[in-house]
Amino acid sequence: MSPREKTLVPREKPTSYYGRPIVKPPVWKPEIPFYFFFGGLAGASAVLAAAATFAGRPALARRAWGGAFVGVTVSPLLLISDLGKPSRFLNMLRVFKVTSPMNVGAWILLANGGATSLAAGLNLLDEDRRGGVPEVLAAALGAPLATYTAALVTHSAIPAWSEARAEMPFVFAASATASAAGAAILTVPADEAEPARRLGIAAALAEEAITALLHRRLGPLAESYEKGTAGRFQKAARACALAGALAFAAGDDAFHPEHRRSSFYELFRGKDERRRAKLRNALSMSGGALLLAGSVCKRWSVFKAGFQSAEDPAQTIRLQHGEMAKAGLAVSRP
Repeated sequence: MSPREKTLVPREKPTSYYGRPIVKPPVWKPEIPFYFFFGGLAGASAVLAAAATFAGRPALARRAWGGAFVGVTVSPLLLISDLGKPSRFLNMLRVFKVTSPMNVGAWILLANGGATSLAAGLNLLDEDRRGGVPEVLAAALGAPLATYTAALVTHSAIPAWSEARAEMPFVFAASATASAAGAAILTVPADEAEPARRLGIAAALAEEAITALLHRRLGPLAESYEKGTAGRFQKAARACALAGALAFAAGDDAFHPEHRRSSFYELFRGKDERRRAKLRNALSMSGGALLLAGSVCKRWSVFKAGFQSAEDPAQTIRLQHGEMAKAGLAVSRP
């Protein structure tokens, strides 16, 4: 076929038999994206709480331990609700299977729940506690708890999930960190929440940067994250994360003594100290709520993207053609 003929003949869109999906969509219920969220909140909050405990910030530590305890309490309930029976969750603990992300995750959830509950109780009873073995264990298990769900979704045949296995753990880690910072900020006085605000800003920016890198590398497969319901959740997650980071930056820039020449400080310069404190608290609280909402939307975006990718046979066929081309095999086209 000549080059001119190639330009005149359009490439046919890959399709399957009667347009039916080639891979089965997930069987997960709506509880799962919330399970992803609360698991990430629990793991990242445990890391934040342990760091605050050892750094001698008891107010921030107690609130972060509270967030971690809420996360590890709600997560098993959501997982059991999806499984249908409590016995199914207990059956997963009968063995330890390294090749099963769900089985490993159940054990991590159980171990982290015990360590987090103990650490949270000790810090609640002793305001001057400076950390110990429970805090170290909770933090060490917190990072895997916040990211193992990324391995859970990418350990599948769904193209938009399986091809995102390199970046998805980092996306989940950044989103979980943002949610932990947001939850702590909602309960900690603004004057004591500066470390959490800075952590929230860094996590929100990292999440957006890694997500952009992921979409760029996926190419056509990124359509599952950018269109339909998943795309709407993705836009909401991006808007909430960036707005939350901006609220934190505005609050710190407007009221920090070292930033008296900033534009934000000039905006609030005429306010008395009491009104300025209220404005700063409002910015801090709104930023925390936005980070939490953005983290929830991020999990729903990934969740819905899996369904949309599985329902599109063209994505599976393109992926198979790409693997065949890498292997040096001929690809037959209609």
